[in-house]
Amino acid sequence: MISVTDKAKEKIVELRTKEGKTTDPNIRVSVKGGGCSGLMYDLNFDESIQPADQVFEDKGVKILVDKKSLLYLLGTTLDFSDGLNGKGFQFINPNASRTCGCGESFSV
Repeated sequence: MISVTDKAKEKIVELRTKEGKTTDPNIRVSVKGGGCSGLMYDLNFDESIQPADQVFEDKGVKILVDKKSLLYLLGTTLDFSDGLNGKGFQFINPNASRTCGCGESFSV
């Protein structure tokens, strides 16, 4: 399961509204090679569900994940921070053994 905090949901809905979209907010979360720790998170809006996708729903947000990324993301919570230490989406990933200082890359 992948979940979203209330703060992350609010920001997803806000961004979706700014784009002029009125449909339910579907987001695609994936993992790609790169970053200073070896793997990077990728987060986008996506209207199309692929046959091999795993679909989770939390707080009315559909989260689309491909099979490869799911291995790295199970149990992850998507949060949003707008505090003094930075602004943006954060991944709270129990599978990550190490993360970089910016929080955008990790290793297992």
